[in-house]
Amino acid sequence: MGQIVEDKLLIWKFKLGNTDALRRIYEKYKNDLLKLAVTLTNDVNTAEDAVQDVFVSFAQSAARIRVAGNLKAYLATCVANRIRNARRDNQRHEAFGLEEADCVVCETGRPEQWAILSEKMELLSKAMAQIPYEQREVIGLYMQGGMTFRQIAKVRNASINTIQGRYRYGMNKLRSILNSQVDK
Repeated sequence: MGQIVEDKLLIWKFKLGNTDALRRIYEKYKNDLLKLAVTLTNDVNTAEDAVQDVFVSFAQSAARIRVAGNLKAYLATCVANRIRNARRDNQRHEAFGLEEADCVVCETGRPEQWAILSEKMELLSKAMAQIPYEQREVIGLYMQGGMTFRQIAKVRNASINTIQGRYRYGMNKLRSILNSQVDK
């Protein structure tokens, strides 16, 4: 069964109240979404929180979910939007000199650690943190989110040429950063 057909069946079952379908969606995409979130935030804990928030919102909005195409791309866009909004909120708080609000810790416990960053992943993560966020976002959505440049352009309300340029410049900067670290 193709991925899109399987996803549509899972969404249909989920909308009918089948919690096993939600669990299958979560298990199917959590690792890819976490990799994307780590790429965008450069922080495993923040990434886990973003992915968890997206799945909580997804679970709470079963009746309103309208996924016309690729479920993975839809969830990846949700993760990127969640992180983008959090970055914007943090910048506002910093601009106004507000202290960060205390976080309410969820008593239900966190999911087990999803990924252990190897030395190579840590090197890549540090390199990704050195490129501009817009380029990092396009690279993450393309490589981890499985989205096309056209899909990214539509979601980001930008031209395909702009998105391809961000990808190309970001990849060139990554190569340069990684090559200089390997040569040391």
